[in-house]
Amino acid sequence: MANRFIDRVVLHLTAGNGGNGCSSVHREKFKPLGGPDGGNGGHGGDIILRASTQVHTLLDLHFRPHLTASRGANGAGDHRNGARGEDLILEVPAGTVVSTTDGEVLADLTDPGMSLIAAAGGHGGLGNAALASRARKAPGFALNGEPGESLDVVVELKSLADVGLLGFPSAGKSSLVSVLSAAKPKIADYPFTTLQPNLGVVNVGHDAFTIADVPGLIPGASEGKGLGLDFLRHIERCAVLVHVVDVATLEPGRDPVSDIEALEKELAAYREILPADSDLLERPRFIVLNKTDVPEAHDLAEFVIDELKEKFGWPIFIISTVARKGLDPLRYALMEAVNKRRQAEPKRKRVDTVLVKPQRNETHVERDGEGWLVTGDKVERWVLQTDFENDEAVGYLGDRFAKAGVEELLYKAGANAGDPVTIGGITFEWDPLTAAGIDPVLTGRGTDIRLEQTGRASAAERKRASQVRRGLIEAEDYGQEADTERWEG
Repeated sequence: MANRFIDRVVLHLTAGNGGNGCSSVHREKFKPLGGPDGGNGGHGGDIILRASTQVHTLLDLHFRPHLTASRGANGAGDHRNGARGEDLILEVPAGTVVSTTDGEVLADLTDPGMSLIAAAGGHGGLGNAALASRARKAPGFALNGEPGESLDVVVELKSLADVGLLGFPSAGKSSLVSVLSAAKPKIADYPFTTLQPNLGVVNVGHDAFTIADVPGLIPGASEGKGLGLDFLRHIERCAVLVHVVDVATLEPGRDPVSDIEALEKELAAYREILPADSDLLERPRFIVLNKTDVPEAHDLAEFVIDELKEKFGWPIFIISTVARKGLDPLRYALMEAVNKRRQAEPKRKRVDTVLVKPQRNETHVERDGEGWLVTGDKVERWVLQTDFENDEAVGYLGDRFAKAGVEELLYKAGANAGDPVTIGGITFEWDPLTAAGIDPVLTGRGTDIRLEQTGRASAAERKRASQVRRGLIEAEDYGQEADTERWEG
């Protein structure tokens, strides 16, 4: 099977889920209720992209785009926390750009060793030992682990070459790479011989630069014709661009001036889709008139050189890759241009690890048909952590909502008692008079009397509990005694 060059892949990533916390009570001889000792769940594994010099294409990722990291282990009794899930590390070539499907760049992995935490694993749920407080001395519940992040990312490889060779198919770009460097690209006398960029290292004295050819560009490449659209991205990082012109071509309507103008038009069209700060069109240019070992081609090169200087004003070199003539002046000129570019670029601070912090959405309430929809990363995460078969856990969730201001937002939005409220995919029937946000009356483990006997509270007491939730009176003014009194009769 022939090697395939893959330089763009869409990955579907799912980080590991967090492990569940444990609800446990320490028991030993003569101490049947020794207090909560449930451990926390382990965090889920992250999915990490790491730049490496050991890989050169995205072929492996192309064949397995759906990737999932391992989940964290559940907590256990005796304060044993669950193990963290193993991170999934994906090696990509240096020069890989990671972006969202909407085009937002997450990271540019230019240096070997740089890594991106593309999808973070979910946090492990707290065990009942960690949930113990003054109000809940022995919680009869634990929190579930959070799900890991799930997202699609676009991974693109952009070659890290100092010099990029542009030219029509069969202009001799691959041949030029082969004679300037030790690279051995495929060379033939038919168009589109090169189906992937060829990179080589050119040594000039004690210095060196990298050179790459861009597979056969043709007019219309920026619109998807030929191979150009797939490989134009590989010139974005090049410090110097070189037009390789075949002056021996016998194709009708072809000449050095029109060839260069056609490719410059494609560069200008491609520039329109690049970021606003791109200086692609301002990069230094060279013109190389190739295949001058043919007598008629050499005469044509001499004939058009003045016209090219007047029209473009770029340095011009007459070479023959077959006869290996004119290569040294070109090599030294390219090295000088690359060094000028390197000196002009500001030195950037290397960052070994890039952590993409997801933008947190604040809690928001909006109408949803006959009911209400509450959105926000925090409240939706709380719902996912809750075991709805455990009344005490549900009561704890209600307290968290109240303290986070969800009740107040619903009041301001105009919600009424009995309205359906959806949070994190779970729909509740909103009862604004159920006490929440204050210390509960402790009953059996795993139970919450507020969910069982809401209707037994007097109207006045329920109103006062509602005022506490809404911040109209202080919780300490309401007092634990009133809370106890409310449920005893």
